[in-house]
Amino acid sequence: MASLMFQYFCFLVLYATLLDPTAHSCPGTLYLPQKHVALFIFGDSFFDAGNNNYINTTTASQANFSPYGETFFKYPTGRFSDGRLIPDFIAEHAKLPLIAPFLDPRNHRYTDGANFASAGAGALLETHQGFVIDLKTQLSLFKDLARLLRRELGDKKANMLLGRAVYLLHIGANDYGVFPTTNSNVLSPEEYVNMVIGNVTIVIKEIHKEGGRKFGFLSMQPLGCLPCKREITPKTGNNGACEKEITTLAKLHNKAFSEVLEKLERQLNGFKYSVTNWYTAFSERINNPSKYGFKEGRIACCGSGPYRGINSCGGKRSVERFELCGNASEHVFFDFSHPSERANQQLAELMWSGTPDITKPYNLKALFEL
Repeated sequence: MASLMFQYFCFLVLYATLLDPTAHSCPGTLYLPQKHVALFIFGDSFFDAGNNNYINTTTASQANFSPYGETFFKYPTGRFSDGRLIPDFIAEHAKLPLIAPFLDPRNHRYTDGANFASAGAGALLETHQGFVIDLKTQLSLFKDLARLLRRELGDKKANMLLGRAVYLLHIGANDYGVFPTTNSNVLSPEEYVNMVIGNVTIVIKEIHKEGGRKFGFLSMQPLGCLPCKREITPKTGNNGACEKEITTLAKLHNKAFSEVLEKLERQLNGFKYSVTNWYTAFSERINNPSKYGFKEGRIACCGSGPYRGINSCGGKRSVERFELCGNASEHVFFDFSHPSERANQQLAELMWSGTPDITKPYNLKALFEL
């Protein structure tokens, strides 16, 4: 099983890299700064810092080649952007190092957190199965890490670390992307959304059982307005308008997920959360780019076809020819569906310190300070 291979690999990585070189290997001897708040990250390509570099998948689910990463890192890291992602900026705001991909074999400190996100992943096991780390497996890897933290730190310190930590989670876009071809003849849109959110809810509850109390979420973005969706609509005579079916799924998701979070707040002891209205924030930048410092809101910086919406950036996928803009910071989108670093930075700032009209009931700054 792929998930077992992931876990076995990660056990080896953990034993080699968990402890600070100056710390002893006895339980409870690893130093934790006072009021230290770690960051644990779950999700898909919007949050994946490079986990898919280390799994057997296709280049369609990888971004470890140029021009990805060139704005900030000057080399490709596996992030689907020209630079940093939203979790990278959140880590910087929280005075943490960039949280490395969990599967990265290089040394890094798990006491600062871990990133389990995988490009192409969904909340449903069937979404791109065999080519991604699905959400259930991401949870399993986190549980393995929690057990090892307790073994190496001792229960008291590990429980303190896990309880103080903030857990970022954003997933579902890939599930909704495959709905028309896999489930639309079997389930209604409402039933499918409830199935996706049901799986996400299970994971939230399981993280809570491990000690997690503070969670950060993004609402679903306007999926039908991504360049890859606009690219297909001219064929239907819509002249590049936002694709309606998947946009409806995003709206259904946001309404239902908001209700679920309010219910969890009542049900789960100590559960506190932040949710940022990414649908509105992203839509505003797509439709009014100059208001937010961009020159182009609809056409991606890198790709091919109408709106550069074909997944060809870098020329390593099924379509080799691609175009690249001169300045990614002028574009809301870097490639067929992912924000540029500049857009990621703006969205991260809304998550970190956004006012209640866009981020509620807490922003992430408040959660880190709790």
